[in-house]
Amino acid sequence: MKRNNLISRKVEKLAPSGIRAFFDLVLGMEDVVSLGVGEPDFVTPWNIRETGIFSIEQGYTSYTSNKGLYKLRLIIHRLLKQRFGLNYCADEEILITVGVSEALDLAMRAIINPRDEIIIPEPCYVSYGPVVELAGGKAVNLPANQKDGFKITPQMLERACNKRTKGIILNYPSNPTGATYSHLELERLNKVCKKHKLLVISDEVYGDLTYDCEHVPYPTLKGAQDYTLYLNGVSKAYAMTGWRIGYACGPKPVIAAMTKIHQYTILCAAIISQMAACEALYSGKRSLEEMKREYRRRREFMYKSLNEVGLTCSKPQGAFYIFPQIDASGLGCLEFAGKLLEEQKVAVVPGAAFGSNYDNYVRMSYSTGYSQLNEAVVRIKSFMDRHKKNIKRK
Repeated sequence: MKRNNLISRKVEKLAPSGIRAFFDLVLGMEDVVSLGVGEPDFVTPWNIRETGIFSIEQGYTSYTSNKGLYKLRLIIHRLLKQRFGLNYCADEEILITVGVSEALDLAMRAIINPRDEIIIPEPCYVSYGPVVELAGGKAVNLPANQKDGFKITPQMLERACNKRTKGIILNYPSNPTGATYSHLELERLNKVCKKHKLLVISDEVYGDLTYDCEHVPYPTLKGAQDYTLYLNGVSKAYAMTGWRIGYACGPKPVIAAMTKIHQYTILCAAIISQMAACEALYSGKRSLEEMKREYRRRREFMYKSLNEVGLTCSKPQGAFYIFPQIDASGLGCLEFAGKLLEEQKVAVVPGAAFGSNYDNYVRMSYSTGYSQLNEAVVRIKSFMDRHKKNIKRK
């Protein structure tokens, strides 16, 4: 007998990832230069890989504590204390997760009650809204614009708050724009968060990839550690995306609630990956700085080149993305991305994937090799020259 309504209505309504849905088109195509998926082109540094290999040879193949390897939590505790003066208890205030994505999902399920609202500044990473909705909350999108550097202001945040507002997901440096916040800008936002008693979920996975200023972790602001969930991991800074290790640091009740859910769903992150993460955080700074220098070089190239071909963009302050405006092409973001892939075999992500207000933007990642970026720019110039002529004819 055929059953009706096999799928949850909530899941049925959920749109597929704007990034993944588009890049299904790329699979199998030859000669494509991909500026799409945000993944470092660097291989995980050898000393980190060797640690993972050696851990297998030593027989580390078991479960760990649900909270994660105590050794890794202790390294995170010491690192945050030495670098930023933050003091998180390794036993009760740090949780190791399967990437920052799991940490975010756990956080939403741990804190949201029906009708709770979570503010999400846009443009934003594609999973923020869906994980809020899946947890039973309401995502309140707060669009920022290029004029303000794609950053929200305290006035914008104040207007978005009401009695149902539970928290805000803040991501800096940002995916997709590379924008970040100064200490003063964060202090001003923090006054509003404190006034409305918001839980700040601060996704700082790109924090080590900040180029023009020192990164300021949100919990270092005065009093903010008490109401901040700090999310970070090793995926981006250490080229360890496939190892899937993230971590959450925050107030004991929040970490305890997240751990409870984690116990029933994931149990623990893979021990081999956790051992490799220990090595990354303990001795990976030199490799991180080398990769960061190369990203900075690529950033300068992409910023200059895209503006020269008519795709106006702000200079990213961190991460490895650039978010050019495509008005000069006369195309919307979906048409732009589709035609660029079809005509020039360059893959980019439509801006609408990061918020409905960004139909005239696309995201490009410069985490691919310099020679490929150069080839992509040549093809993009050819594409823009052709479409500018079409606009003139019209």
